[in-house]
Amino acid sequence: MLVVLFRLLARVPLPVMQRLGIAFGWLVWWTSPRYRQRFVANAEAAGFTPAQYRPAIGAAGAMAAELPWLWARPRGESVLPRVARWEGLEAFEAALAEGRGVIIVTPHLGSWEMYGQALAERLVDTHGPLTALFRPPRKAWMARLMEGSRDRAGLQTVPTSVKGVRSLMRALRAGGYTGVLPDQVPPLGQGVWAPFFGRPAYTMTLLPRLAQQTGARVFLGVCERLPRGAGYAIRCEPFDGTAMSDPEATPEAAAAAMNEGIERLIRRLPQQYVWDYARYKQPRAAAAADDAGKAAA
Repeated sequence: MLVVLFRLLARVPLPVMQRLGIAFGWLVWWTSPRYRQRFVANAEAAGFTPAQYRPAIGAAGAMAAELPWLWARPRGESVLPRVARWEGLEAFEAALAEGRGVIIVTPHLGSWEMYGQALAERLVDTHGPLTALFRPPRKAWMARLMEGSRDRAGLQTVPTSVKGVRSLMRALRAGGYTGVLPDQVPPLGQGVWAPFFGRPAYTMTLLPRLAQQTGARVFLGVCERLPRGAGYAIRCEPFDGTAMSDPEATPEAAAAAMNEGIERLIRRLPQQYVWDYARYKQPRAAAAADDAGKAAA
């Protein structure tokens, strides 16, 4: 039933869904004290004022409301007409032309689902597909929905396993490109503690290791949701010259450098960051069979 509902909602005009999502975001805000408390605590601990972070309440709902279109829209319907402007794409393509491979750091900011689909569709004819790690959802209905998001022009997914990470490393060494959500809390043993907005956060080491071991260029990426249904602005920004790409850097220094880059993106667009995410939680124990970090060790 939920799969059918998503497919029906995917036919509703996207600006309409975004407006409904903003209302839904505020409904959740007022009806969930726990959600509201974590949201405010994270945003204010990072140094942002209510005027800066309150728009993110509606943005969180808009993000959820975009998913039916992003995951379940009809086959062949392009996302590119929704992109109002591209910024920094020339530098990104120039890096790919060098044949070194490129890693895009895309945190929980703006519409990261849109970022991956749009970039892959834009570049597939000239630079091949975007290769990304993918962990299948545990619930069957969610897996069916997300299959639609993976089966899109220019997207190639590999499992979050040792085998999958090795496939990703081969793709980067061959001059390919990938996008990684860097601000997820990895399982225990796959990260280190590093400062994030002045507080210790368990931070993945996989992304820096990929950069260090493949020589891939690193870019910061964000897909900003423009107001009043005007589409999206997609930005690519080189992120070089830091400890994150230095093979001699310690894991802690590399993770700290990566978090600094993420902070810069969020400071420019705090009104679209997912402030309720439990970024500072303790990591869960990792299953040995699923220890993707070992592949890049």
